[in-house]
Amino acid sequence: MTFKTFCMALSLTVAVSHVAAASDGAYQVVSPDGTLRATVVVGENISYTVLKGTREMIAPSCISMTLDGGIVFGQNDKVRKVQRRTGDALIQSDVYKNAEVRDHYNEMELVFKEFALTFRAYDEGVAYRFRSLLKTGGKVVSERAEFAFPGDWNGYIPYVKRSTGTLESQYFNSFENTYSVHPLSGWNKERLAFLPVAVDAGEGLKVLVTESDLLNYPGMYLYNGNASTSLEGRFAPYPKDVEQGGHNMLQGIVKTRENYIASFNAGESFPWRVIMVTGNDVDLAVNNLVWKLATPPAADADFSWVRPGKVAWDWWNDWNIYGVDFRAGINNETYKYYIDFAAAHGIGYVILDEGWAVNLKADLMQVIPEIDLPMLSQYATERGVGLILWAGYLAFDRDMENVCRHYSEMGIKGFKVDFMDRDDQQMVDFYVRAAQTAAKYHLMLDFHGAFKPAGLTRTYPNVLNFEGVHGLEQMKWSKDADQVTYDVTVPYIRMAAGPMDYTQGAMRNSIKANYRPVNSEPMSQGTRCHQLAEYVIFDSPLNMLCDSPSNYMAEPECTKYIAECPVVWDETLGINGELGKYISMARRSGNVWYVGSLNGWDARDLTLDLSFLGEGRWTMEIFRDGENADRAARDFRHEVVAVPSDRQVTVHLAPGGGWTARISR
Repeated sequence: MTFKTFCMALSLTVAVSHVAAASDGAYQVVSPDGTLRATVVVGENISYTVLKGTREMIAPSCISMTLDGGIVFGQNDKVRKVQRRTGDALIQSDVYKNAEVRDHYNEMELVFKEFALTFRAYDEGVAYRFRSLLKTGGKVVSERAEFAFPGDWNGYIPYVKRSTGTLESQYFNSFENTYSVHPLSGWNKERLAFLPVAVDAGEGLKVLVTESDLLNYPGMYLYNGNASTSLEGRFAPYPKDVEQGGHNMLQGIVKTRENYIASFNAGESFPWRVIMVTGNDVDLAVNNLVWKLATPPAADADFSWVRPGKVAWDWWNDWNIYGVDFRAGINNETYKYYIDFAAAHGIGYVILDEGWAVNLKADLMQVIPEIDLPMLSQYATERGVGLILWAGYLAFDRDMENVCRHYSEMGIKGFKVDFMDRDDQQMVDFYVRAAQTAAKYHLMLDFHGAFKPAGLTRTYPNVLNFEGVHGLEQMKWSKDADQVTYDVTVPYIRMAAGPMDYTQGAMRNSIKANYRPVNSEPMSQGTRCHQLAEYVIFDSPLNMLCDSPSNYMAEPECTKYIAECPVVWDETLGINGELGKYISMARRSGNVWYVGSLNGWDARDLTLDLSFLGEGRWTMEIFRDGENADRAARDFRHEVVAVPSDRQVTVHLAPGGGWTARISR
């Protein structure tokens, strides 16, 4: 797998003196299509605004960085020169939702004595970042990142879920929650929110705030403590004392913190602050800004060995297989059964989730006696299946090189690393070191118990997945969660940042009135077709089949569709949708298209415009909600029909329903 950038138009860089650029201290950069613009005002402070046409999306918002030694990037600074550049290139990737991404923007870099400030305007959003021009490194004491909204608009806010006494204690969290929807002035003052956060600007316009190229800096949270309509960035201070503890002694618990948030190197480029803006909700689900703004892989890097794919997963279904003559559990017989299932259905991987390593030891070299890993790895290899091992964060970090070398030599294909639950600079550094070390030994990574993706999947394409999502695992224990509404909200917000380890695929399905949490035989909320459509709607290059192999074998039509649905794509399109209500998307792999629609709790009829298919005769293999899916959520119809010549397809979606199709010539 090689990654190349092909220039479509030569980039143009122009240096302009401060006086010639803007004597009033205002500098502007406009998107290529002319509809989006950012204005930066330099005076005592630095502030910026963002407009979509004539509408203000971000009101004047101050930004700065305070360093140790009294230096402040953005306070009483003078612009020395302005550098402008237009970039227009096609970026190719084999592990993404598009095989080719156009990177088209206008850039403005304001150069000061000690730092540079870059703003980029794309048609789909604006981003800015600071870059140090200091000849030495130092420490960032604080960063001011404001996102002032001109109206008291509704926010879609993923608050930190933990109930804690202080804001600082919330920097330890799992980055999983549903969205609270309310005016910005009604922000819960006792809660931080993790990214991304979306805001409804009215008149069909949406704004989404997130970040990219997070490699050597803490992740950003948002907070509003004064009932205003302005959100401010908050960052975890650097850990000082960290103790082993938490889940099965596999986490690093921060006991005390330093008085700074990050150390930095000479010439450091800090993360991009990303502001997506759209007048069409579904465009958020297919937005590429986070990926485009990330550092590309090293020019000499070879990731041709990375193999995205489907994974037969054990934990969600509680190793609950039946119709066998052995006791199911964490043992060789059970995993051979999973491997045989995967091999028979063309599923590339089987995961051994928590339990294969000795508990409470935080040592991945200690394997329980019921598991013979060398034997299982050989058994899987002989059947064309790869094994992926679950690993607690601390156990993986404390012996990373040895663990990666040992299990790579055994034939293991990757690790699902879990329970990081922090995004301070120390933890962000762990993600980078893990990606580098795993790549050295040709191992793929799935970060669970993780913050949202912020570009690492481009920089290190062996990192396939991030959790940071309120996934289907919640159905094992959550009594009050509204997962169906979440499912038609999260593609517009969290998925805009990158792939999601949501772990869909439930074969036990329930209508709203019948759902209850069950650990050993869990069910989903919504219909069977809702689950099937999630394989088209949700980005996930390492994509789980969460249910029991025994259940899948009882549902051959659904299992075949899931197993054959690709996990990376040549092209991704948004068809239609409304945030929090429904979404329809189309994805192409080679000459085959997959189309999916997910619905909230209100039954609806949709017309899908399939004109992107072009000329010719096309056939659709359809899975749709059955006539009684509103009573028995497992009810579905499977049929093959011709695509209408006018390319307009009407579908009916049950409450919590779904529709999906494989379209081929």
